Formats: sequence, C-alpha cells, structure tokens
Amino acid sequence: MSKKYEAMVLSCMDPRFQKPVHQHLKNKKLTRKFSAFTIAGGSIGVTNNKFKKWHSTFWENLETSINLHKINKLIVINHEDCGAAKIVHNNKNFNSSIENSIHKKSFSKLKKTLKKKFPNIKVTFKILSIKNAL
Repeated sequence: MSKKYEAMVLSCMDPRFQKPVHQHLKNKKLTRKFSAFTIAGGSIGVTNNKFKKWHSTFWENLETSINLHKINKLIVINHEDCGAAKIVHNNKNFNSSIENSIHKKSFSKLKKTLKKKFPNIKVTFKILSIKNAL
C-alpha cells in the first residue's frame, strides 16, 4: 500500500551536507514526510551536461515518487563549496559568485524541465551553508 508524503527532496551526496539537510527539513517539520534523491551536486548533477548520464535516473525517480508516494512538491537543496560546481567550471578561477551562478542556472533549468514533464509539481530551491557542519 502506498503512502502519501509531502515532497521529494533532491540534495547533494557530500558527507558534510547531510546534517544541514536533515536539520533544514526538521525545521520545516518534514521529518519522515519525504522521499529523497541524493546525487553529486543536487540540481547541478541532474541538469548540467557534464553529468548527462545521470539525468534520466533523476526524472525516473521523481516519477516513481509521484506515483508511489503521491508527492506534489520537489524540494531542491544545494550547498556552498560544492565540488560538482567546481567540476562544471573546470576548477578555474572559481569563487562564490561563479558558484552561485552555477546553482541558479541549475535551478532555472530544473524548474523549466519540471514544468514540461510534471506541470502539477511545485518546486522550491535553497542553497545552504555547510560551514561548521562537521
């Protein structure tokens, strides 16, 4: 029997990031109310062409969560000091402004694709700090 959950959470696999994600979702009163998809870079990993082979896996998982968990929202949580953002930028002259631009571009691309594939799913985006997370 399938159960209705609040959302699916897309976040990064970085070990430093797990505690801040958990705390953010706890603060939003979402503990045990979401399905999760964790991948390098979060939204960067599912939108940037450097990780193209991963994209269909995310979309298939989202569709499964929609059907199985009856979710109507996608919560995307990326973080500062993201290794995937550095890979996208080829690690050249990387700074927080460039990183922020990469995150925002991934958010925009994900939102646009989501609107086409699953127009009834709402989406929210967040970039968290991982300073002092360990």
